[in-house]
Amino acid sequence: MTVVLDRKTIGIYAGAVCLRLLVFFVFPALPDFLSTQVEISTPVSSFKRLQEGLFLYQHGLSPYDGGVYHQAPLLLVIFEILPSTLVFVALDVLNAVALQTIANNLRIPTPRFEKLDGRLIAAAYLFNPFTVLSCLGKSTSIFTSAAIIQAILNAQSGNAIRAMFGLAMGSYLSMYPALLLPPTLLMIHHKSGKAAPFSVSVVAFGGALAALLGTTLVLTDSFEDFLASCYGAQISVPDLTPNAGLWWYFFIEIFDSFRDFFIGVFWLHLVGYVGGMTIRLRNQPLFVITSLLGLMAIFKPYPSITDVSLYLGFLPMYSHILPLTRYTFIAASVLLYSTLLGPAFYHLWIYAGSGNANFFYAITLVWSLGLTILVGDTLFAVMREEWELERPEMKGKAVRQI
Repeated sequence: MTVVLDRKTIGIYAGAVCLRLLVFFVFPALPDFLSTQVEISTPVSSFKRLQEGLFLYQHGLSPYDGGVYHQAPLLLVIFEILPSTLVFVALDVLNAVALQTIANNLRIPTPRFEKLDGRLIAAAYLFNPFTVLSCLGKSTSIFTSAAIIQAILNAQSGNAIRAMFGLAMGSYLSMYPALLLPPTLLMIHHKSGKAAPFSVSVVAFGGALAALLGTTLVLTDSFEDFLASCYGAQISVPDLTPNAGLWWYFFIEIFDSFRDFFIGVFWLHLVGYVGGMTIRLRNQPLFVITSLLGLMAIFKPYPSITDVSLYLGFLPMYSHILPLTRYTFIAASVLLYSTLLGPAFYHLWIYAGSGNANFFYAITLVWSLGLTILVGDTLFAVMREEWELERPEMKGKAVRQI
């Protein structure tokens, strides 16, 4: 992973680091406030919950006692050794460097595509308000984002072992990155041009994941508690703390007798996108991964703005399809609208007492709608581009899906 350190590049990274450190040390109350916001911290990514688990861990108790901590025990070791502020800032910089490298090496066989300036991609990620807020709020989802980005970076270069280790690390920290395995395998295959990496990569992924799970036996007393608290909490969704997703309010209202059925339906709905998109867009595996990241930011059980910042980190790499999109303004407007009103509606519900749960859930539906429009519109643009390449005589002509 190499980045040319010219004056502009140094300025971008130095500015991003100074911005974060300035807020951390000059306005220490702001990060504490952000770490409590439901749009940033969820039951599976909250830094305050991690501190609770770390306290128990340092006093010789299981971090999963009390049912508060739902994250991997490896994070406890990291934050026991390293200062949290520097860890989160360093991860943002590491992610930006990796995104810059991916953008510089990206080549898409279409006349519309022009060589990307990786510095702009890095700057778009580092100064994205969602990225900055996630760093200041110390959302541990940044670790998962870093693992996914490293997996994609190494898959692009054809390094199957490192790519699978990165994806295994993401899957160990949070289950959903395992869904990115098929398009990541396609990326490796496109780079190597051989069928052998498929089997090698799958074995490497399974071995790396098994090794990471094995570390749990050393770090915690009960492997069963780890599975139930870390993965079981995401599968069965017992903690219905409000968040930016679609699950919490639905399962508050649903009858208990139908709960298991609809949990299965929700998970099948998320998993169902993987196969179809990977097959249909098999020539563009990076865009499949990008779109899946957007869908996961909508449909996973405990989403946050960190997931959206990861999706928006990759999306600018496909700026060449912008002329083919149809609802970009609508999507941007809806996302801006819900971003501003979401915290206000939550305050009205929880603190002012002048609203109810419907206030906040309604705005999360609008938020999900904006993301859905964006994902769907970019998918249309990519498929329209493929269609025009196959049929040049149809370029610029209106189409209608029947």
